[in-house]
Amino acid sequence: MNTKGEGRIHGSGLEKFFWAGVDVGASTTKAVVIDLEATMRGFHVQRSGVDYAGGSAACLEKALEKAGVSLESLSCVVSTGYGRYNVPMAKRIKTEISCHMKGCYHYFPHAATIVDIGGQDCKVIRVDEKGRRVAFRMNRKCAAGTGAFLEEVALRLGLDISQLDSLARRSTRKVQIGSYCTVFTSTEILTLIRKGEKVEDIVRGLFDSVVQRILEMDPLDGTIVLTGGVVEHNPVLAEALGERLKTNVFIPPHPQLTGAFGAALYGLEEDRAG
Repeated sequence: MNTKGEGRIHGSGLEKFFWAGVDVGASTTKAVVIDLEATMRGFHVQRSGVDYAGGSAACLEKALEKAGVSLESLSCVVSTGYGRYNVPMAKRIKTEISCHMKGCYHYFPHAATIVDIGGQDCKVIRVDEKGRRVAFRMNRKCAAGTGAFLEEVALRLGLDISQLDSLARRSTRKVQIGSYCTVFTSTEILTLIRKGEKVEDIVRGLFDSVVQRILEMDPLDGTIVLTGGVVEHNPVLAEALGERLKTNVFIPPHPQLTGAFGAALYGLEEDRAG
């Protein structure tokens, strides 16, 4: 990675460099490498584990390898996420709220309501027509409506988390799940199984309960954009939310990488600004 100082990148030499964003979440770490045109050249996703520093370095190395970019060609690494202060290669640090806004605004450059559903929390972020934050809500107190909630319930059903999306799409009957707490939901699911409800209808009911939890956090209106690992692996969630609100819900490319991509964009834009 370049260490010669900010002055080097101002001018004609900028095009030979690349920028990286590393998003260390509580569940997964994501690294993205972009070029001068903000095109994603490579990325990697892995479990965060307990060694954030070592894991983030390994994740970045994998992303660079996939991009075919050397560490020396990086102008800047920007870290974000829950473990953003544990990224040894980071030259700059940004909040995940800022990075999700930046990443979404790149694809949807107008006022929007961003819903980020991660492994351990859920955020609702409102941005204005210039991409500036207007309001923000987060569920900090429990895993309701998050990836951890779905993983725990999938385990209770004897399913792999990767099966949930396809199962929900085969649902033919609405099953209401009223509990948000993982423990109470598991008990409720056992009752539904005993009643003979089909697994696919129960799974669809789970996604509908996640939608309900989001709507109770903050009313959603205008252009709605979903990001995060949950929607990356379960795009049916965007359809469920759209059906409930009777509107289109948008998903950016690689929604799990939105934070890391936004972090890389910060590096690029700030270098360009000088």
